[in-house]
Amino acid sequence: MKTRALPLARTTAIIIAAMLLLSVSLTYLGVNWYANHLEDAVINSLPPPLADTYRAINNGGVPDAAAVQELLRHLASVEGRADFDGPSDFDLQMSVLVCSLLSASLCSLIGVWLARRIAHPLQKLALAAESLKSGDFSARVGVSHASTREVASLVESFNALATSLETMEERLRFNNMAVAHELRTPVTILRGSIHGMLDGVFPMERKTMSNLLVQVEGLSRLIEDLRTLSLAIGQKLVLNRAMRNVAEDFEIVLESAKPMLEASGLEVETRLEPAPAPIDAERIRQALLALLENACRYAAAGKILRCETSALPDGGAVIRLIDNGPGFPADMQTVAANPFWRGDPSRSRATGGTGLGLSVVRAIATAHGGSLELENGEHGGAVASVVLPN
Repeated sequence: MKTRALPLARTTAIIIAAMLLLSVSLTYLGVNWYANHLEDAVINSLPPPLADTYRAINNGGVPDAAAVQELLRHLASVEGRADFDGPSDFDLQMSVLVCSLLSASLCSLIGVWLARRIAHPLQKLALAAESLKSGDFSARVGVSHASTREVASLVESFNALATSLETMEERLRFNNMAVAHELRTPVTILRGSIHGMLDGVFPMERKTMSNLLVQVEGLSRLIEDLRTLSLAIGQKLVLNRAMRNVAEDFEIVLESAKPMLEASGLEVETRLEPAPAPIDAERIRQALLALLENACRYAAAGKILRCETSALPDGGAVIRLIDNGPGFPADMQTVAANPFWRGDPSRSRATGGTGLGLSVVRAIATAHGGSLELENGEHGGAVASVVLPN
């Protein structure tokens, strides 16, 4: 059975109280033992009959009056002698002082040991923090069962922070490689084409310039998508929110995207119910356009794209796109963890795009306090839902 950790203040108070009680108890036992030792010395110095009388009095007995008078006369005569070696007040005072010092020393040693045991997790935490500071994000601290509640909470928070930093470092490393991968092809094409035209290998024709413009536009989309994600990280993505009917904004986006949808061969079915929500209309339209572009690239074979909006029971709106395409991979974590995920395993650019579309949509939904939910339909295809709370 796991015991619940005590707060640090309560633990400290319990230890201090226990040490005080232990110190007083040890002092009392020491002084009591020394007093008994002195008493035994006095009894042993008495004649046997008087010693028996003394023991009888200590044990609560009632000896005869003559024996008691004889004992008192003997003790008075002995105390009056110069060579009397019995206990004095100074002896008792010294016994109290010595016992108090010994018990205080012992309690101090125990207190130091307990303090070090309490502080040991903090020492390990400090060492782990130094490792984290030096860039070793794999540093972790084990939670001891003897830790106080505050220390255990601090250790758990530190481990969670280290895990987050390690995950962020891995994502940053992957994102840097992915950005380089995304930039390499268009930059190579632009550089090769421009060199070819300057060297007279390629004619400077309108078609060639048009192809180069396509590559430039792809770079522009990549830069804009990366800017959108950086704004989301800085919590500056959504600035102007107002209560709007999401269905009306979806109709506007569908109208503007009609040439793209017709070119991909997708037939759009709509069920746009009124769905008021506090949104940044520009960002929501950007997210909807990204979802439509994603459907045109990867779900065109399904021929049908269903677009829906509906209101949430407690306020807010849900935007849903349903297609009959190949759907998402079985491991949905791949889509969530990889911001440059593409439906094409070869990461081909034949269909265009940066691969950041779903990440941009997720960032916009999160900036509104909502979420992007991705799942596969019961009969195939993909279902992308943007939840926008009130």
